[in-house]
Amino acid sequence: MAGKFELYTDKAGKYRWRLKAGNGEIIAVGEAYESRTGAVNGIESVKRNAPVAEIRELLST
Repeated sequence: MAGKFELYTDKAGKYRWRLKAGNGEIIAVGEAYESRTGAVNGIESVKRNAPVAEIRELLST
């Protein structure tokens, strides 16, 4: 099964999204948005930017 984005409202009435893997595990979450459009734009940004994002390892010193 493919992953999916879920768009929902939280208890405060803010719009949020989460990305679930094919096994149902939550693998990413978005911030709280005032509008549905803002949340959808956040999803679209992840979809657009994730395929080309570099992996950067941050080592603690």
